Amino acid sequence: MAKANKDFSKPTRKRKHVASDILLVGQPNVGKSVLFSRMTGIRTIASNYPGTTVGYTSGRMRFANDIYDVVDAPGTYSLEPLDDAAKVAVDLIDDARRIINVVDATHLERHLTLTLELIAQGKPMVVALNMSDEARHKGIEIDIKKLALRLGVPVISTVARTGEGIKRLILTTLALDIDKQNAAKKGYERKGRSVTGHPHIPHHPAGNKTNGHEHIPEQTVWRRVGKVVDDVQTLHDHHHTFGQWLEDASVHPVWGGLVAILVLAVSFILIRMIGEFLIGGGIGIVGDPWITVPFGTEALFDFAWKPVMMKLSGLLGEGSFLHNLLIGQLINGEIDFMQSFGILTSGLFIPLGAVLPYIVSFYFVLSLLEDTGYLPRLAVFLDNIMHRLGLHGYAIIPTLLGLGCNVPGVMATRILETKRQRFITATLISIAVPCAALQAMIIGLVGERGFWPVALIYGILFVVWIAIGVILRFTSKGFRPELLIEIPPYRAPSWRALGSKLWMRITGFLKEALPVVLGAVVVVNLLYQFNVFRYIARAAAPVVSFLWGLPKEAIAPLLVGILRKDVAIGMFAPLNLTIKQLVIGSVVLSMFFPCIATFVIMFRELGLKDALKSIGIMLIAVIIVGTAINFLWP
Repeated sequence: MAKANKDFSKPTRKRKHVASDILLVGQPNVGKSVLFSRMTGIRTIASNYPGTTVGYTSGRMRFANDIYDVVDAPGTYSLEPLDDAAKVAVDLIDDARRIINVVDATHLERHLTLTLELIAQGKPMVVALNMSDEARHKGIEIDIKKLALRLGVPVISTVARTGEGIKRLILTTLALDIDKQNAAKKGYERKGRSVTGHPHIPHHPAGNKTNGHEHIPEQTVWRRVGKVVDDVQTLHDHHHTFGQWLEDASVHPVWGGLVAILVLAVSFILIRMIGEFLIGGGIGIVGDPWITVPFGTEALFDFAWKPVMMKLSGLLGEGSFLHNLLIGQLINGEIDFMQSFGILTSGLFIPLGAVLPYIVSFYFVLSLLEDTGYLPRLAVFLDNIMHRLGLHGYAIIPTLLGLGCNVPGVMATRILETKRQRFITATLISIAVPCAALQAMIIGLVGERGFWPVALIYGILFVVWIAIGVILRFTSKGFRPELLIEIPPYRAPSWRALGSKLWMRITGFLKEALPVVLGAVVVVNLLYQFNVFRYIARAAAPVVSFLWGLPKEAIAPLLVGILRKDVAIGMFAPLNLTIKQLVIGSVVLSMFFPCIATFVIMFRELGLKDALKSIGIMLIAVIIVGTAINFLWP
């Protein structure tokens, strides 16, 4: 059982022994520190070992709801205790429950001597064959299964720099049987002699201060190392394939950013094209569609559902309570599925006709990124940036979903390990991540005034996303886990698997979101009918007019935005706003209360307390940002 109650905030030098659940041991420059950071994140302590000047690093790893103490031993070439580094390593091995021996895959022969010494200590152990990507690039092929068989311990191929194989390494390490340690201390021939002290290869004449430790014959070790290497390692002439070049570029500090920008740009172009085609039959990116065909949810609702609703409208009588509840308001004597706000009109069209097409297109593109193997690489590339917000790289996935629709974005926070991460991510999505429908209206309405107002809106929202994330990182309490994901090679997606995944996600969205939207339409409709919004508008007038510099008529779109953001921003059109007012209105509308569906989902996913905290942060942020734009506008 992990020692979850250990306090690492206290100075380690006061401890007589440094115990660990997992101890990393290896020669210098094998990537131990990078692997340690992958496992423990930033909550680490560097200390000198008691009685020495040799440093080691300790930290905590949370995995599957358990906390494990992890120690990174000082790099050493041998366990012969002639220097402080080796002495400390031996002492740490004594108190370790499990050992991960980190080995450089590009120089296997040089590192296996220490591996055999470690095996001889009789501790549960796993070999992490690190830098496996560099070995592949140099044409070094290592048979992992055969190496594990020859050594008698598990061997896992890893790339600490990108996270490849780390999750499997941890699972294998934690699966070791620590109650049945290898008393036989295999790994070399002892011919029945009893074990004394710490077995190691003697590099100095007998009679020195290492007497009392069993010596492993050096020639025997080197013969075995040579035989193992000959048996498991093959050298090839190797040239980078395009796929390997792309894999490297995806996580490169510079090229990775360019690849990410290109992939995300193409992804959002695809999402918009597919979404707009499924809604209105138009094919295009921005502005008017290039081609329009008689297809889409708008045409389906107008052809099949609108006549039925018009007949029901006549039966109920315009202006009656039931008419306002079920049909809503008639616009110029007709039902407008975007503005009528009835349960059977807007209540059905919003989730099925307006949101669902973008959900389909977004999940289709997301599944492509997942199945081709790019999404894990994007998470790894953005991991350092996301850590500045108190998150790890995988939080980018709910954020990307939020750019399609905030509802599945908030729902997707379930993939994050801790309550703290889910709270921060959901708060950032609800405040600073505009959904695809809202983005379409911003581009359409504000884009008529030029490119730079649209770019300014997105720039402000991005700065808000960063600023609030940094603040929440330092003010939100809770554990910050490290990113542990497998990175698969790039591969062609299986269309059958992609279709199956898409179907599951769409049906899941409909089951969870449709009842919420219908319930929200009922609530908002009742609030309208009982004139509750009129009192809200009167109370909000000073903020809207004085602090934000918007006309009092802009209160109505802001309130409607609680139901539909894209409809609300469209209501700015007849107000003849200036560019400054359009920018302020668009930013405020994006940050102001998320749509009612997202609002309800937040309460369900975060709980009452955290959802109220998120709303409080949103109100403070939107007042500050709207006021700042108004008074700082040149």
